[in-house]
Amino acid sequence: MYGSLDISVSGMVAQRTRLDVIASNIANRDAILDAQGRLNPYRRRLAVFTPGDPTAKSPAGKNLGVQVAAIAHDQAPFRKVYDPTNPYARPAGSPDAGYVDYPNVDLATEGVNAIEAVRAYEANVAAAEASKSMVAQALRLLA
Repeated sequence: MYGSLDISVSGMVAQRTRLDVIASNIANRDAILDAQGRLNPYRRRLAVFTPGDPTAKSPAGKNLGVQVAAIAHDQAPFRKVYDPTNPYARPAGSPDAGYVDYPNVDLATEGVNAIEAVRAYEANVAAAEASKSMVAQALRLLA
């Protein structure tokens, strides 16, 4: 009876995690140094979903909902920005002289992904509300 509610809640949790990852990407879009101060551009993260929740079983024995399987690193190349005055620019004589590697985070892509995550979260909220309403109506019929 609560399977549909479990599915909606797992979707909300997954989309919230995805939105946290997107916010982290936006916050670090210009970070070229790591915590130790070394040149190590931030690499964009992605929330990887997998169907099912191993802790929730339906009466048919199948996993319900969705879960975040991992937070993966996007392997796309870094953005190259020409800035020969930057102390982290590649030295003269190298193939990319004067260029600095910046994180592979595109603000427009992250914005679109954030809107999509928010809409998916809202859809799961609506589905959860519909499930609650159906259960309440069924209980009223039984009473």
